[in-house]
Amino acid sequence: MRWKSLVSLAVLMLLIAGCGKHGGPGKIKIGLSLDTLKEERWQHDRDLFVARCQELGAEVLVQAANSQDALQNSQAENLLTQGVNVLVVVPHNGKSAATMVESAHKSGVPVIAYDRLINDCDLDLYVSFDNVRVGELQADYIVKKAPKGNYVLIGGAPTDNNAKLFRQGQMNVLQPLIAKGDIKVVADQWAADWLPVEALKIMENALTKNNNKVDAVVVSNDGTAGGAIQALAEQKLAGKIPVSGQDADLAACQRIVAGTQSMTVYKPIKQLATKAAELAVAMAKKEPFTDKTTVINNGKKDVTSILLTPIQVDKDNLDATVIADGYQKKEDVYKK
Repeated sequence: MRWKSLVSLAVLMLLIAGCGKHGGPGKIKIGLSLDTLKEERWQHDRDLFVARCQELGAEVLVQAANSQDALQNSQAENLLTQGVNVLVVVPHNGKSAATMVESAHKSGVPVIAYDRLINDCDLDLYVSFDNVRVGELQADYIVKKAPKGNYVLIGGAPTDNNAKLFRQGQMNVLQPLIAKGDIKVVADQWAADWLPVEALKIMENALTKNNNKVDAVVVSNDGTAGGAIQALAEQKLAGKIPVSGQDADLAACQRIVAGTQSMTVYKPIKQLATKAAELAVAMAKKEPFTDKTTVINNGKKDVTSILLTPIQVDKDNLDATVIADGYQKKEDVYKK
């Protein structure tokens, strides 16, 4: 009898150990693979995502790749080895990240692309903001401030699919005015890895080549806007030329108050992180979701997508949006 009891106990222990594997009844594990945590914005995403998953009873394993493709791929393999039920990815490179999706599917793990699309793969779900609309909001605002003249366009990382979507939205607004002759694009470059120093160089070169005769700068995010504004400040032009941004970073909000940056696009990240967390947990439980969806083609398939609405922000509605939501603190923005 004792021998039978020991065998039964051993079988029970094996069953319990198996529960932690993919899709088992043990505690849900969500893998979060981030491109970087160097930008303030992604720290917000991580914290909000983890908090919501924990509220739903799930554990989150977080990895950040410092914008290195090979490292992000190996970190994803590590997360899969640890038995995550769902992999949520903010890809550094939308193309090479397809490898992560393939690896996850071999392990029976679904993948959610968070904020940035993963191209050329059998992606399960894409959760983001309407990134074409982000670009439209940026260009629309700047055009109202400078309907004619010399424009500098500073895009984001060419490896980031979102950077291309922002540019698509910007050109939806700008192209008719370019064709009409009202706007002349005197510089159009992409900032590698969204680095502010890259935007600084692009802006310095544009000012030099055009003898400082620049009327507007359409920049795709706040970090690179900071680099462009630094170059403008060196020529005593900061605040005299409209500059766009995106992400509602603290430094950008402070520049908006100071008048050196004209606007930012605020993407209520709490909505995005919370929604993605809820979807990840539902996917781990194999539960259906009822959110309104659309499809975005990633080069291989029409990916089921949930797109949230971005908000155009300047000094007039900064308090009512970014600060009212608690995304930034009033005393920090106004340095009081």
